Amino acid sequence: MLYNVSHRTTYRYSYPVSVGEHVACLKPRSFSQNVVLQNTLRIHPAPTAYTERTDYFGNVLSFFTVEEPHKELIVEATSQVQVDRESRLSSGPSLAWEDSATPLAEDRSAEGLAAHQFQFASPRIRLNQQFRRYALESFTPGRPMAEALRELTSRINKDFRFDSKATNVRTTTEEVFEKRHGVCQDFAHVQIACLRSINVAARYVSGYLRTYPPPGKPRLVGADASHAWISAYSRGQGWLDMDPTNNVAPTDGHVTLAWGRDYSDVSPLRGLILGGGDNTLKVEVDMVPLST
Repeated sequence: MLYNVSHRTTYRYSYPVSVGEHVACLKPRSFSQNVVLQNTLRIHPAPTAYTERTDYFGNVLSFFTVEEPHKELIVEATSQVQVDRESRLSSGPSLAWEDSATPLAEDRSAEGLAAHQFQFASPRIRLNQQFRRYALESFTPGRPMAEALRELTSRINKDFRFDSKATNVRTTTEEVFEKRHGVCQDFAHVQIACLRSINVAARYVSGYLRTYPPPGKPRLVGADASHAWISAYSRGQGWLDMDPTNNVAPTDGHVTLAWGRDYSDVSPLRGLILGGGDNTLKVEVDMVPLST
C-alpha cells in the first residue's frame, strides 16, 4: 500500500516568540516493511539554522532555530511511504514466553542486545507488581509468546476505554491503569509496562493509522490520526507489533514513524521558546492511499 502522509502542526501564541529552539521527529523510519520514498519538512517562519541527525534508536531528528519574532509556528511534514506489512504473530515457531524473555541478558548478538535495552523502566514507564500481576493473567507458564501477547492486547482493549479528555501528556501510566481511561499513547504505555514488568522486551511505536469515513460520507482532509502501538520481542520471530487501542496486529493500515522506550523518545515536536505567553496547538494528519 502506497500512502501520501501529511502531518501539520500549528502553534499560535498570545505574544510574539523572539527565539525558538525545536526538535522534530517527523521523518518516517525506512525499513523493509515501511519504505520512505520521499519526505519534506516545511517550517514557517523559516529557520535560521537547521540540522538533521539519527538518534540512538535510529530515528531521524530535525533540529531547527527560529529567530524571527512570530506569533505562529507551522511545521508540516509530507511523506510518501510504501507499506508492505504482514503480522508475524503466526509466522515461525513461537517459544514459551519465558524462554523468549529470560535469556536476553546473556544474548550477545546484535539483535539480542538491541532487544535487551527495552526490558527496563524508562522516563514514562515504571515497572511494578500491579502491572506484573495483570500481565501474568495472560502470560501463564509455558504459554507461547505470540498467543499470550495477543490475549494481553485483547484484554487491554476490553478493560480500558478510549477517552480523549481523561488524560494529558503529564498523566502517569499508573494513573491510566487505575482509571482505565485514556488514548492510544496511554494504552501503549500500559501494555509496555505490563510486558517489561515480566521481563519481556517491548518498545513504543509512533506512527499513523488509516481511518475510514462512515458509509456514505466523504473523506475529510486532515481527519486521519497520529497513533501509537507497541512491539514486543520474541526469539525466533523477532519484533511482534500489536495495537491495543484497536485490538489488531498492525498491517498495511499502519505507517511507522519512529520507535523508542516511550513517548518521550519520539515526540513529534518539542522545544524551548523565549516569550509567547499562552499558546494553542492544532495538529492535522492526512493519510491518502495512492494504491490498493
